[in-house]
Amino acid sequence: MASPRNEGFLTQDQREKLRIAVQNAETLSLASPRSPSGGSTSALLQQYEQQQLQQRAAATAAAARGGGGGGGGARHVRRSHSGKTIKVKKDGAGGKGTWGKLIDTDTDACLDRNDPNYDSDEEPYELVEAPVSTPVDDYKKSVVPIIEEYFSTGDVKLAASELKELGYDDFHRYFVKKLVSMAMDRHDKEKEMASVLLSSLYGDVINSTQIRLGFVMLLEAVDDLAVDILDAVDVLALFIARAVVDDILPPAFLSREKVSLSESSKGMQVVQIAEKSHLSAPHHAEVLEQRWGGSTHTTADAVKRRIADLLKEYIKNGDTAEACRCIRELAVPFFHHEVVKRALTLGMESPTAEALIVKLLKEASEECLISSSQMMKGFSRFVDSLDDLSLDIPSAKSQFQMLVSKAVSKGWLDSSFIHLGANGDAQDDEHEKLRRYKRESVSMIHEYFLSDDVPELIRSLKELGSPEYNPIFIKKLITVAMDRKNREKEMASVLLSSLSMELFSTEDIVKGFIMLLECAEDTALDILDASDELGLFLARAVIDDVLAPLNLDEISSNLPPNCSGAETLNMARSLASARHAGERLLRCWGGGTGWAVEDTKDKIAKLLEEYESGGDVGEACNCIRELHMPFFNHEVVKKALVMAMEKKTERILDLLQECFGEGIITINQMTKGFTRVRDGLDDLALDIPDAREKFMSYVEHAKKSGWLLPSFGVATSA
Repeated sequence: MASPRNEGFLTQDQREKLRIAVQNAETLSLASPRSPSGGSTSALLQQYEQQQLQQRAAATAAAARGGGGGGGGARHVRRSHSGKTIKVKKDGAGGKGTWGKLIDTDTDACLDRNDPNYDSDEEPYELVEAPVSTPVDDYKKSVVPIIEEYFSTGDVKLAASELKELGYDDFHRYFVKKLVSMAMDRHDKEKEMASVLLSSLYGDVINSTQIRLGFVMLLEAVDDLAVDILDAVDVLALFIARAVVDDILPPAFLSREKVSLSESSKGMQVVQIAEKSHLSAPHHAEVLEQRWGGSTHTTADAVKRRIADLLKEYIKNGDTAEACRCIRELAVPFFHHEVVKRALTLGMESPTAEALIVKLLKEASEECLISSSQMMKGFSRFVDSLDDLSLDIPSAKSQFQMLVSKAVSKGWLDSSFIHLGANGDAQDDEHEKLRRYKRESVSMIHEYFLSDDVPELIRSLKELGSPEYNPIFIKKLITVAMDRKNREKEMASVLLSSLSMELFSTEDIVKGFIMLLECAEDTALDILDASDELGLFLARAVIDDVLAPLNLDEISSNLPPNCSGAETLNMARSLASARHAGERLLRCWGGGTGWAVEDTKDKIAKLLEEYESGGDVGEACNCIRELHMPFFNHEVVKKALVMAMEKKTERILDLLQECFGEGIITINQMTKGFTRVRDGLDDLALDIPDAREKFMSYVEHAKKSGWLLPSFGVATSA
């Protein structure tokens, strides 16, 4: 029989605490309107005590059965392997020495990664903080491949289109910074390419504000750049000076940044070097433009020199395999016709070398090094110069006919060339007259490039007569100039401007450019960058008022379908319509035939100062006329307006009125001058606080006087 101490699960002290708790609960339930009545609480207590008694009796009976060794064990009793009786939990989860329930929900269990059954998916999830990508970060990442691709291909148009596709016009400052900083750590070629790209993108893709902010960021970061680029200060100074020369940064940029930069910073050193060492030097514009090598493209002259050198070397050693290897290393298969032409010329000039030349051409044809079409073009080009060669080598024609027959019989020259040559021999009197005109016009052009005497050339053209061939003269002039240096290209543009005023009609000039565009593809065989050069000539003709913008549409309508010159024409339109197109195109070949653009600006400033101090208006007009640069008269307008603001006098406006009345300054040049002042108003306002108000009054005065279009706006550009 059980002891009285085991008659319940609760001690007397615990029972007393339970009663007190129940009484407190009753008190709270009576105070709450939702609580059950106090009688129900007492019933719950009685029910609880009855359950306790029943459980106690069941436990006592189970113990008695276990002690007697009869029957099965209690429901919640198990034996361990050691024979000890273990009381387990009622829900079957087990205890010590048991496996536990079927699904164990123990949250303290750890996964063992060395367990063969380990599954990483069972690991608890852990939230990791990830950085949020901003539009600026995305933009910075996107411009890097654009710059890398541009440095590889040199394709300005592709870089411009990809930058436009990015959008985010307000982020272009980061492009400027990244472009310049990447170029600073590369060769001169990439530095020049970076400057060319910035100049090309200015206005159309990247506005002046973003260009300026980009260079401000570079000045602020030059201390960090100098850690990786030892000459960062000098290189960045060159970039800034070049940007000023290219008119994509205003000269006031340097003085403005001096105020915000620390005296001891490297940014201040950059500004001082750019201002004192580069922009103050004589002829600094020409020096800066050639500082990194000038052109970013391989020139035809360089390829021609290499061809001439390898042919001379071949004549000396007679090694055909070595000569073929050198031709292959040129990597210009589209220019192999030049190899053929020069080889034939060399064979005619040196009879002992003829056999070697034939052997080389035959070998190059059999190895498919020189294609059949390139061989034909080389022979055709040689035919065009055969008459001139006959003057020095009387037997040149007969020797050439024998060479052609031999080449056709051996199979390395297409037999169709014989028929082309036969047709070329049938020339009538008109054809002979045209050939004579071409020879004499080329001679005059060469003489002009030596003498720079425009009046003498015009006189010679008048004596030559044949005005119906004027378009052919224009074609010859530009074709010869494209294969020469920048000096001759500038001289050709100046001559074209003079001829348009004195001798040639607009129709002659239009026809001449149509002829040039029609044969642009053939010209490119001799001059690798002919398309770009011809586009510059067209755009310069528009800036010089030789052609009107509508004439470009006329030229376009007269081109044959699928003509490659159409692309050149589109490029000319873009160049002529870009911001500051006049200044850029004026300097595209160095600006001026015998003196720098800076000298022109100095002359304009001096004549305006002399007029303002009491000079005669007629004398000032004569000085402007004697500059012989009507396409640069917008500089006169700009300097005159700025001087009027600084001197606070409107006397200078009378000079502009007189120049317009006499036709010295056209309304087109007048508008360009006003536009340039409008674009620089923010910089002018730093020195002249009321610059904007004065400019608006000048605009109204010009509109009333009729020398400025009524549609001209006074709002500054973005």
